[in-house]
Amino acid sequence: MPIIQIKMVIEAPIDRCFDLSRSIDLHKISTSQTGEEAIGGVTSGLIGLSETVTWRARHFGIRQTLTTKITEFESPNFFVDEMLEGAFKRFRHEHHFRDVDGKTEMRDCFDYDSPLGILGKVFDSIVLKRYMQNLLLKRNLVIKEYAESDRWQEVLNTKESGG
Repeated sequence: MPIIQIKMVIEAPIDRCFDLSRSIDLHKISTSQTGEEAIGGVTSGLIGLSETVTWRARHFGIRQTLTTKITEFESPNFFVDEMLEGAFKRFRHEHHFRDVDGKTEMRDCFDYDSPLGILGKVFDSIVLKRYMQNLLLKRNLVIKEYAESDRWQEVLNTKESGG
């Protein structure tokens, strides 16, 4: 049961960072290397409580489909997406946000189980954990890049962003 934790400070308001983190459009941009596209549920804009999104992407040369649901939501401090269907045995991805003197401390906690029993555990220890850590870090760096510049306006409607 690996857990990946990533913490990052972003020089932008908490509302903006929170909304960029739940933006389907920014998610597509931040995962462009996997060809990720939203094919079901909420496919653009901001995802919210009890909403689902189905993603299709290529990981390890294999086309995969993943459906997640927002199971907890407390704007602008916290939300959780959990896998409903996909390649993992299960996962829970917590997104935490905290205002620190006008900056935002953003923290991810990605808790998952690999499929395939012992084979999955071996694959996880050799490849998957590092792969997921890099994927999440790249995504957070894109959120930071957009939040700290005017680029956030490319993906957020100013009425929705609160920033």
